Amino acid sequence: LDLSNCSLHSVPPGLAEATAAIVLDLTENPLTTLPNGSFLGFIHLQSLAVPLTLECPGGSDAWQDVTVDRSSRLCQGQRNPCNSSVELAWPCPENSVCAPDGPGLIQCLCDNPFHGYKCLREGTFPMLLFGGILGTATVSLSLLLWGTQRRKAKTP
Repeated sequence: LDLSNCSLHSVPPGLAEATAAIVLDLTENPLTTLPNGSFLGFIHLQSLAVPLTLECPGGSDAWQDVTVDRSSRLCQGQRNPCNSSVELAWPCPENSVCAPDGPGLIQCLCDNPFHGYKCLREGTFPMLLFGGILGTATVSLSLLLWGTQRRKAKTP
């Protein structure tokens, strides 16, 4: 994806849809910062060229090789932060596993059959019970309102 020399002052909002990009060039743009979530989901990104004034997203530890040219910085070989020897600042909770989510970013995915907040619930969502209670409450409330409000309806 070549976005070089496009007069970008900030990261375009549509960039979030290009998570399958492998090579991205942002050089020769008057970019001042890269917001923290700019490359969320870019797990396949292997080569990123940014203006010299900017650092590689995730820092130099998120990349295998950082090369500085006279006008750009080339970040190559995205590292998996889950395999690093550095202890994670936010370790994943019990019943979950770490997965990369972009340069220097991680996500915690629940192991099967766990789900919910901090992967504490086991099994599947009780869809039948939820639907039954919701349906019963809706029908009951509808009948109650119909019975109490029908006398206020005008007859022709």
